[in-house]
Amino acid sequence: MAQLYHHPLCPHSRFIRVALGEYGIEPTLVEERAFDRRPEFVMMNPACTTPVLEDGANMAAVPGANVIAEYLDETRGLALGPHRLMPDDPAGRVEVRRLLEWFNVKFFAEVSQWLVHEKVYKRQLPMQNGGGGPDMELVRAARANIRYHLRYIGWLTQSRNWLAGDRMTYADLAAAAHLSSVDFLGDVPWSEDEGAKHWYARVKSRPSFRGILADKMPGLTPSPVYADLDF
Repeated sequence: MAQLYHHPLCPHSRFIRVALGEYGIEPTLVEERAFDRRPEFVMMNPACTTPVLEDGANMAAVPGANVIAEYLDETRGLALGPHRLMPDDPAGRVEVRRLLEWFNVKFFAEVSQWLVHEKVYKRQLPMQNGGGGPDMELVRAARANIRYHLRYIGWLTQSRNWLAGDRMTYADLAAAAHLSSVDFLGDVPWSEDEGAKHWYARVKSRPSFRGILADKMPGLTPSPVYADLDF
């Protein structure tokens, strides 16, 4: 049985949860507050970041969203046939990896990291470790940055069926996972780009997305459109 150490609003964790759903894998979810630096978790992933996947007794823990995604493709990708989440050709794989870097690194650094940290993680941290209310300057900066990311998604979908090409790939799942974390908090200006909104509705409607759309967080209420497939 696969076991995934995650945080419910960690966008990288959400990416892997959706990817596992596309592979038909229902992992046991273990909520991990990485900022607590639990010794057993640090042993699995010295970087002390979520997600971390355990995939059976004879396999070492697989740390990090991109590493897990590559691992799943290597071990299970061929079984998906034409629905494989990484293309078969080198150029296609480069484009998917480029977009994974865009969303898992750039979008995270400019948008989702700050919104989730300021509005969620700081609520869970003690004051002496940086907890407290959100820094609204950082929140406003992230809200401003998300607009050009939405326009970029919209631009990609003008000439492609999915973000990286003709079929859905890891690129779509990563982008949608980051947006879902921000959408939970009510910070996605969906009126900014109709193309991006239409694309997200397609990903959001997939069965693999149902788990994260059902997520609840104590003391936090999802935005009104968060779980609405016809938003």
